[in-house]
Amino acid sequence: MAKIIPFKAVRPTRDKVSLVASRSYQTYTQAEREARLDYNPFSFLHIVNPGYKYDREISGIERYKLVKNRYLEFKEDNIFVQDQTNCFYVYKIVNREGQVFNGIVAAASAEDYENNVIRKHEDTIVHREHVFKDYLKTVGFNAEPVLLTYPDNSTIQNLISNIQQQRAEFEFTTTYRDTHYLWMIDNQNTINTIQEEFKNMPTVYIADGHHRSASSYLLYKDLKENSTNHNGSETYNYFMSYLIPESELQIHEFNRVVKDLNGLTKEEFLIQLDAIYRIENRGIMPYKPSKKHHFSMYLDGEFYSLYLRKSLYDFKSSLDALDTQILYKTILQPILGIDDLRNDSRITYINGKKDIVNLKSCIDNGEFAVGFGMIPVDIEDMKQIADDGLKMPPKSTFIEPKIRSGVTIYEF
Repeated sequence: MAKIIPFKAVRPTRDKVSLVASRSYQTYTQAEREARLDYNPFSFLHIVNPGYKYDREISGIERYKLVKNRYLEFKEDNIFVQDQTNCFYVYKIVNREGQVFNGIVAAASAEDYENNVIRKHEDTIVHREHVFKDYLKTVGFNAEPVLLTYPDNSTIQNLISNIQQQRAEFEFTTTYRDTHYLWMIDNQNTINTIQEEFKNMPTVYIADGHHRSASSYLLYKDLKENSTNHNGSETYNYFMSYLIPESELQIHEFNRVVKDLNGLTKEEFLIQLDAIYRIENRGIMPYKPSKKHHFSMYLDGEFYSLYLRKSLYDFKSSLDALDTQILYKTILQPILGIDDLRNDSRITYINGKKDIVNLKSCIDNGEFAVGFGMIPVDIEDMKQIADDGLKMPPKSTFIEPKIRSGVTIYEF
């Protein structure tokens, strides 16, 4: 039984929302961040990068306190206002490719995370969990929802469609030509219906935001254990989420590029690959695989197709059948000597939304020696790994939609 509740969101005013909304801080280059901070005083980046005001880098608890100060200033200046009633929020994104994402912004239960009703498919780094927990505890708000996905549900879909017949609370288009819309759901009967539909769902799945959900859960545990009057209704029992149906989730692959061949010559490397892959030289024309367990490889100016010799590979679990795991167990670790996929500086990841030519360019310019491409993980594989309590290798999925920070804010 998945539990979600409405909440009183803090939101930018209608005339400021397009100026406030930002991508995640880490996705900007330094030049992009500086340009936005220089020319847009309303950008949410001013809140999460408070050191800009003092022209210096600030970290740790000092930074967290300044983030809270900047946030309070945005509220004092009426850039942010808080809704008067608890609401669900229908959030729609139409990206520049014409893909449409329709979801509900709500508060999801930390107990559901604890009890595996909200299921995970990625490992998290304990240190990062605790750092972000301390950040949340100090600033007192969350401005970027966790992306959750649920089985397609006709009742919820019909409600969303009906609500979207009304005038949106706001609409804005980003410089990436993605258009964002938001509607408020404050009708109690509609809220009740949505909650009942989610109560009938035994599980929902984290699509994106594993560290954010883990940190929110740690915050819940911390505040619960230190509260003398805990009753389960406190806002810290929940974390902000954007819930979309499985059919609208877009999963892209992450391709891999590696800086060297681990001391092997090209010929030695190909011979070692031949032990477990059928290799075909595809020449200079870009090649992308079309099936599971097939890979593309770009090496020394040429593309290759790699077909796994399945009789030589042991499929023991749902994780073993995942292409990112196969690539790791058959090539990256045993041949190229990459044990730590998260921290080894010899490997870099390129999200599959970028053209395969982008991978080729990284190798042609001499920065990397070899690149590997694969097809995206499908939703059923992702769910099976979560159901089995397993974790995907890092950078197995690049998932859309990406909701903007600072559009809806959850205070606790």
